[in-house]
Amino acid sequence: MGISVAVVGFGWMGRVHAQAYARVPHHYPGLGPVRLVAVADDVPGRAEQAAQRYGFDEPAVDWRTLVGDPRVQAVSITAPNFLHREMGSAFAAAGQHIWIEKPVGLTAGDARAIVGPGQVAVGFNYRNAPAVEKARELIASGAIGAVTHARFRFLSDYAAHPDGALSWRFERARGGNGVLGDLGAHGVDLVRHLLGEIGSLVADTAIFIPDRPRPTAATAGHERGSGEPGPVENDDWFGSLLRMSSGARVTLDCSRVAVGEQNSYGFEIHGTKGALFWDFRRMGELGVATGPAYQDEPVRTLFVGPLDGDFGAFQPGAGIPMGYDDLKVIEAARFLRSVTDGKPYGATLTDAVRAAEALDAMEESARSGAWVNLP
Repeated sequence: MGISVAVVGFGWMGRVHAQAYARVPHHYPGLGPVRLVAVADDVPGRAEQAAQRYGFDEPAVDWRTLVGDPRVQAVSITAPNFLHREMGSAFAAAGQHIWIEKPVGLTAGDARAIVGPGQVAVGFNYRNAPAVEKARELIASGAIGAVTHARFRFLSDYAAHPDGALSWRFERARGGNGVLGDLGAHGVDLVRHLLGEIGSLVADTAIFIPDRPRPTAATAGHERGSGEPGPVENDDWFGSLLRMSSGARVTLDCSRVAVGEQNSYGFEIHGTKGALFWDFRRMGELGVATGPAYQDEPVRTLFVGPLDGDFGAFQPGAGIPMGYDDLKVIEAARFLRSVTDGKPYGATLTDAVRAAEALDAMEESARSGAWVNLP
């Protein structure tokens, strides 16, 4: 019969989860089929359309009807951030397994509130890129020596248009800390996944588009608004300097209003013997500089292949591109394996808490202008 799942919240990310579940048996046949039991969304007609299009057994308007439902073993939570705590804690307490999108609530306290006996996977998808896994392997092996300093960037233009609708993403009560929780959570997770824990940090934040027009209907992406203007309550940009527990220094900068930057995500990691370079937009390529020269060392491009990360589940040979949705299929497979085996694979709730603690510290630092130590 396979594992039975429900999806709660069916905007763009809800669709991504549903599609990922459908593709898991194609790429990971050992995991077996996934049964899509129910989809819940309170936007009129959206759940019904999702059920018809993606093959869910039934639609639901109220997600609460699925809490403790014996037909639902696992739940994808892809609703807006302000609902994560209520939904996650309810399903966790009922013993259901959860795949929840980052940042898992609005604060570290929200993430910590999700407590239960089931598995909890978190949507930090960029760590699943095979080139990132290869970079982690090279760092751990000492191929670039001890990491000295690095730059991580998550720059996007999705909110660069001043007429972009004032959706929940721009409200403090529903969207939390803005670009910190949206792109910054991914950035912090990628830093931790590759370089270990953050010891302390200092940060600055800014709102560059202070007002936006209100939406006149439900939004599922980044549509234009046409209503009365309202204030943007959370940050468009932040920059942070991180002191890693290892002694390495890292800069992390994130923006949702960077004109000319379309999903410009990536890193440059420098060590005592070499360096690594990765750009999400060229996901299957890893720039590698290693050798005895130190000075004038060339950078070669490594195309990841079937032996790197989960690449072999998708493509037979190096140089064949993978895409964003493939990363979510990897994530879905690891979540389902966690449910089957009773132990975590991939990003967990602990990773979400650690990321949220760093983001909370960045907000504190931006207010005080001081360095903040992390737990």
